[in-house]
Amino acid sequence: MNCDLTCGSIFVVIGVVLYLLRRYAQGGQFTKNVRADGKVVIITGSNTGIGKETALELARKGARVYMACRSLERGEKAKKEIVAVTGNTNVFNLTLDLTSMESVRNFVKEFLKRETSLDILINNAGVFGLDRSITKDGHEIVLASNYLGHFLLTNLLLDILKSSAASRIVNVSSTLHRYGKIVRDDLHAEREYKVGQVYANSKLANMLFSRELAKRLDGSSVTSNSLHPGIISTEISRNYPTFSAMAPFVFYFFWKSVKSGCQTTLYCALDPELKGVTGKYFSDCRIADESNNAHDDDTAEWLWRASEKLTGLAE
Repeated sequence: MNCDLTCGSIFVVIGVVLYLLRRYAQGGQFTKNVRADGKVVIITGSNTGIGKETALELARKGARVYMACRSLERGEKAKKEIVAVTGNTNVFNLTLDLTSMESVRNFVKEFLKRETSLDILINNAGVFGLDRSITKDGHEIVLASNYLGHFLLTNLLLDILKSSAASRIVNVSSTLHRYGKIVRDDLHAEREYKVGQVYANSKLANMLFSRELAKRLDGSSVTSNSLHPGIISTEISRNYPTFSAMAPFVFYFFWKSVKSGCQTTLYCALDPELKGVTGKYFSDCRIADESNNAHDDDTAEWLWRASEKLTGLAE
């Protein structure tokens, strides 16, 4: 009897501890009842993961949501699900392959045919764990997907963002930017290719881009901020099947849910108190510290000029 009581008590305590751990792991939450009625929003990579959850929440708040997805079929499926859940029929799916500069330009042309304003641009899409390959434009694929495509997309939309001010640009980065480095003579990782390193490099590029963009937009009422969404169980690890299968069970109590993972994005996109706040980095719905490399203005300016050439923007 005593053994049963003791064992039962231990399981209760373990259960409570795991529950509290899971709850703590969810991090900061955007709890303000802020509507987005009529606001026009673009979200890249929004057919799955935190991108899809962000689209769902913004649609729920009344926004006109443009889902920018590489797969037309998967994007359409996600769009229908979001419309069914929210009742908001102003959700649209446009094809965007960030590894193709032609696709980025075509996406922008199509969007500008449909809309005369853009209130929020959320650069969310990202890939991880790919074998090294080169896109048809000659770019290393992770750099293209996570950074160069967003660089071109944002620049092509700057005019409409400025005319829609106050508007916001939200760049989803990662705390892993701390391990990134910009190697000026080897941006495409030809000399050495390590999966984790190229991902961290691309996220550092996001940070430097966001910071330089904020400087260039000074006085325009368009803000540019970056964020770390947290460690989340999403499809980003799908290129590692064994890890994807095991991780949710092993790290369930340490990871954020997808819903919690989009909270800082929503905070940066909607919180009224962030009006005019630009060039900052956020985590768990508050300002966070970047790495020293993310403060390197010289590298940020160099990367901008290099990116203009790589994407054809300087032509």
